[in-house]
Order: sequence, then C-alpha cells, then structure tokens
Amino acid sequence: MSMETPEGWTIAGDALTRTFKFKDFSEAFGFLTRVAMHAETKDHHPEFTSVWNRVDFRLTSHDAGGVTQRDVDLAGAINRLAGQ
Repeated sequence: MSMETPEGWTIAGDALTRTFKFKDFSEAFGFLTRVAMHAETKDHHPEFTSVWNRVDFRLTSHDAGGVTQRDVDLAGAINRLAGQ
C-alpha cells in the first residue's frame, strides 16, 4: 500500500485495524459516539466492536476491495477523536 498507515493502526488483510482502551464503559461509549457522528458526516462507516472499555475498529472500503485513502483519513480522524 502506497498510503501511509496512521499511527497505531496496522494492515490486517484488506483492512486497517486498531484497538483503543479506555478507563471504563462510559468513556469508551462516548468515544464511539464521537466517531459515529464524524463517520456519518463523511458517509464512511467503520466496522467496530465494543466490549466494556475496549473498542476495536476494522476499516476497509468494500466497494474498492480493500484500504483506500478514505479509510486512512477516517483512521486519522479516529486518532484525533481519541486525543492522540
């Protein structure tokens, strides 16, 4: 991939992946809500799972068959929303 992978993210198959851990459920859920609101404005929605204080993301562009600049941009925005 010629695009630069954002800090903390890794390429796993056809996707960018990253796990974020927080103090508790409330903090994780608030973060996930901020991500959802941002993703909606970009019409690019991440795959995620959330278990108590952990949020796991998988970013891929299904129509393109893998990681695109939109995924890289969303990963960067998620990093910023996490305060990184």
